[in-house]
Amino acid sequence: MRMRTVEIGVGAFMLAGIAALIVLALNVSGLNLSEQGKGYKVYARFENIGGLTPRAKVSMSGVQIGKVTAIRIDTRMLMAEVEMEIFSEVDYLTTDSSASILTAGLLGEQYIGVVPGADEEVLGDGDFIEDTQSALVLEELIGKFLFNKVGE
Repeated sequence: MRMRTVEIGVGAFMLAGIAALIVLALNVSGLNLSEQGKGYKVYARFENIGGLTPRAKVSMSGVQIGKVTAIRIDTRMLMAEVEMEIFSEVDYLTTDSSASILTAGLLGEQYIGVVPGADEEVLGDGDFIEDTQSALVLEELIGKFLFNKVGE
């Protein structure tokens, strides 16, 4: 009887461990089991998006306010066009807000950081954020540094 109790305890512990690994994998990958409330679409154009991918976070002051839903090339402007879904409760982004592609840590994932402006008019569904700052690509910075040093 005692051996059976130990086996059941070990089995329960293994199931709890597997469930914890699944939850951890979902959190790290950015997937959610609970669907956030539908929001509104906002667009921005960048000259270089670096390693930005769909499902990347859109944050303001370190708090997630949305996610990147699509990335495509604007064939007219020849720039990367990023489509973001902003959560519906975030209804205070003004038309003069700015968006930057930032990196979490030195070699971490990239995300979009939004800084709100001071205008009275707010962004609506389908609007563009005009003030953008592209990603800093580490390889380009290293190349510029090396070539400047060689030139001296």
